Amino acid sequence: MDAKNFQIEIATPQDHRNFDQVSSCSAPGIQGRFQILLNHAPFISLLDVGELRIDMSEEMRHFAISGGFIQVLNNKVLFLLDSIESVEEIDIQRAEAALERAKNRIDRKEQDIDIPRAKLAYARALNRLDMAKKFSA
Repeated sequence: MDAKNFQIEIATPQDHRNFDQVSSCSAPGIQGRFQILLNHAPFISLLDVGELRIDMSEEMRHFAISGGFIQVLNNKVLFLLDSIESVEEIDIQRAEAALERAKNRIDRKEQDIDIPRAKLAYARALNRLDMAKKFSA
């Protein structure tokens, strides 16, 4: 790693990823998007459903995330996420099916349906579809 860049580590229950030559990243905080640059002040924050952008010297990467936490400390950024998918990994048919299932659960309004959970599933599926459309070539 050179002196102009920092490291990112991303962990989910199913995945682990590392990026070493990061010049900036931006993420969806629960109170709005924020950006991390080299020598950022230490902090911890909750993350919302949305787009994670990682800018490396030669490449910009885009990921759909579904919430979690971020810790920034000594030019190392740690993301602990519920899930992450690069735009290339998004399965549009699966996301459309998940969106439809969540919409049906919300619309039924049955007593045994966990509405907050269904709304979160809806937001995750919608985010994945929006990102797939935004970045498809």
